Amino acid sequence: MCRNNNFYKKNFIFKIIHNDLKNKKYNFICTRFPPEPNGYLHIGHIKSICLNFSIAKFYGGNCFLRIDDTNPTTENIKYINSIKKDLIWLGFKWDHKIKYSSDYFDMIYKYAIELINKNLAYVDELSIQEIKSYRGTLSVPGKDSPYRNRSIKENLKLFHNMRLGNFSEGSMSLRAKIDMKSKIIIMRDPVLYRIKFQKHHQTGKKWCIYPTYDFCHCISDSIEGITHSLCTLEFQDNKILYNWILNNISVKNYPKQYEFSKLQIEYGITSKRNIRLLIKNKIVDGWDDPRLLTISGLRRKGYTALSLKNFCYRIGVTKQNNIIQLSYLEFCIKKELNQIAPRAMAILRPLKIIIDNFPVNKKIKLLIPNHPFNKNMGYRIIYFTKEIYIDILDFSEEEKKDYKRLILGKKVKLRYSFVIKANKVIKNSNGNIICVYCTYYQNTLGIKIDKKDQKIKGIIHWISCLNSQPVLFYLYKTLLKKKCINNTDNILSYINKKSLLIYNGFIEKNLLKEQKKKHFQFEREGYFYFDKKNSNKKQIIFNQILSFRS
Repeated sequence: MCRNNNFYKKNFIFKIIHNDLKNKKYNFICTRFPPEPNGYLHIGHIKSICLNFSIAKFYGGNCFLRIDDTNPTTENIKYINSIKKDLIWLGFKWDHKIKYSSDYFDMIYKYAIELINKNLAYVDELSIQEIKSYRGTLSVPGKDSPYRNRSIKENLKLFHNMRLGNFSEGSMSLRAKIDMKSKIIIMRDPVLYRIKFQKHHQTGKKWCIYPTYDFCHCISDSIEGITHSLCTLEFQDNKILYNWILNNISVKNYPKQYEFSKLQIEYGITSKRNIRLLIKNKIVDGWDDPRLLTISGLRRKGYTALSLKNFCYRIGVTKQNNIIQLSYLEFCIKKELNQIAPRAMAILRPLKIIIDNFPVNKKIKLLIPNHPFNKNMGYRIIYFTKEIYIDILDFSEEEKKDYKRLILGKKVKLRYSFVIKANKVIKNSNGNIICVYCTYYQNTLGIKIDKKDQKIKGIIHWISCLNSQPVLFYLYKTLLKKKCINNTDNILSYINKKSLLIYNGFIEKNLLKEQKKKHFQFEREGYFYFDKKNSNKKQIIFNQILSFRS
């Protein structure tokens, strides 16, 4: 449940529902979350999930999970399973059993016949392309189909034969008879039913005609007793059709539709069509790729359910479309992980350091805290040995401005450990540094660095070679090169080809066994998440959630 009371006080939809209950328009609130099973849920769905489920819980009502399964061509049972998994992971529980729009196909078919009998629907033989052509544009009115004025009797017979499978796919459709000159294009005789010889994941081969989303959605809401049908602003014009359908068939319940702005994040891709294109072109490795804003992708990257819900609660619900900064999403996970993630040291780009004056077989045990502010997280043991790793970015042969790391001939402090001085560099035949010989100062353990002391440049992290575990680090950048492209059709031209960088590095040995956690703050590097799904006994993978480096 939302911890931010402003979500209730300032949310215009909550105010509407509050007044509806106060004025006794309704005695019981019922909402629904109605995803289509043609892809994985994304971050935009979380906003809708939080809104619908929070309303129901706050007012003691019901919130149903209804799978809007009206197009078996693009739907798959795996998407239904992923929807359920995501909702459970987010911590939301739907009321009663899962509902499907296909549960109501028999009733919806009868309502279609009712519209035909009222001369408000007709069977059309125009192709999909012809229907689009006849529909006109915003500035050009549509024109009537030559089949629009068939008799009720003929339409009933044709629709019955459609139901029996006597016509080929695409040759016939059932359309509402409204107004081809309407200023609102969706009201220009929209399609209500189409022929699809496709096995349905719930109804099997019972049907070969399927209702469109617009026809099915409002009827499903009515059957389920939904009081407030909440959707995003792109369905604003659909509301007119939503009401027209309900007002012209014999339903008992009349839900009211309300629209709110959809969640759009800079650099984000939420279009299912575009995500499929990225998967097809092997730009991402699936719906749960950590570079995507799908719930499963965010989960795999290391985002928590709480951080995602708090993000949606913080941005609120309005009617104004805007683009949310990615940094705001990152702020929500950082705020949580700063409290719960144990600290550790990791080397992403290893450079070997050999301590000249340290014995080969000796090791010094160091007891260090797992969290600087939370003593309850306890302590862990690391070892200082003759050979250690530091990050290659933390060493320079020449002094640089504002470079407070290890420099040849200069001193630096190792985190939780000794001061060392770089004496000699060893390079390979290509001129690349392979190791640095250093001296350590035995009496510097535990000393604090005076920032005014120019002799010691700074503090860097490190790992003992003997106390290290090899891992792969996956570092993610934004998948898009532009902040906002509004899910353009030309998505492939905006892809950042350097959105994934992989490093072979090291973490502290036995870190995962000792901590029994998945989230870590690797000091000076950022927050990381153990990718259990893609790790195995031979290879451990950590996904970067946030970076501390520029």
